[in-house]
Amino acid sequence: MSFIRVRGAVKRFGSIVAVNGVDLDVAEGECFGLLGPNGAGKTSLVRMIMAASPIREGSISIDGKDIVKCPREIKSVLGVVPQLDNLDPDLNVLENLTTFARYFDLPGTEARKRALANLQLFELQDRRMAKIEELSGGMKRRLLIARALINHPRLIILDEPTVGLDPQTKHLVWRKLASLKAQGVTQLLCTQNMEEAAYLCDRLAVMNQGKIIALGQPADLVAEFGGSQILEARLRSAEKRDLIRAKLREQDFEWQEIEDTLYIFQGDGQVIGADLERELLVQNRHVPTLEDVFLRLTGRALRE
Repeated sequence: MSFIRVRGAVKRFGSIVAVNGVDLDVAEGECFGLLGPNGAGKTSLVRMIMAASPIREGSISIDGKDIVKCPREIKSVLGVVPQLDNLDPDLNVLENLTTFARYFDLPGTEARKRALANLQLFELQDRRMAKIEELSGGMKRRLLIARALINHPRLIILDEPTVGLDPQTKHLVWRKLASLKAQGVTQLLCTQNMEEAAYLCDRLAVMNQGKIIALGQPADLVAEFGGSQILEARLRSAEKRDLIRAKLREQDFEWQEIEDTLYIFQGDGQVIGADLERELLVQNRHVPTLEDVFLRLTGRALRE
């Protein structure tokens, strides 16, 4: 049985369909990533999964419990790391954790014990009496994760957990999240950091316009949608654009064209013919990454 099970989930805001009939299964102990451009529907889907936004069509269950019938039970085993800092500035670091523990009816002694353990886990034990305003951005992110773990959740939802962090702090957070997965904690990760998704996620889904358009292991998605090499090139002559398009179709290439740049996806064994390459000003050749897959599936144009 799936730990997270979503069937036919729909979320509308007036005439806008933010989530459009999504099906999703996440296994217990899995780190599952949700990728997508702004407005793809990720946040709306996650808010339904965490029982923070009502589901109007379809069904969602966590560990076999329906989110409509059992929201309190689900929230009791859930930890959430928001993208934006919502720590209490009137409390010190330790008090932020022990006060939050009251939501889960933890006795004071147990709350303090867990808070100190979590601060040590994220290397914040020396700052336990510090005010929030005295913390760096990286320390605040680590504290948000430490807070999310205070109830020993079975599922932790992470919204851009390393946004704005320096490389050292980012890798520290990654190591801690990997250790949580090893302990069996299920993780649902929303991120636009492709390196992060490739490093942490067992599987991931790419969302676009309210739908899941690709799902699988990161390496499998790169192999399926990235090919063996990506060639970035400009045309030597704009007047030959139609001719070059025809040659690409003739040679069974897939490509994207953004302004004056062609992104040509070369599959295994595919070689750009000499006659075609003579018409191109090649700027770059590289092995595909998850970011290339993301851009290919969701488009390279800027969205607002």
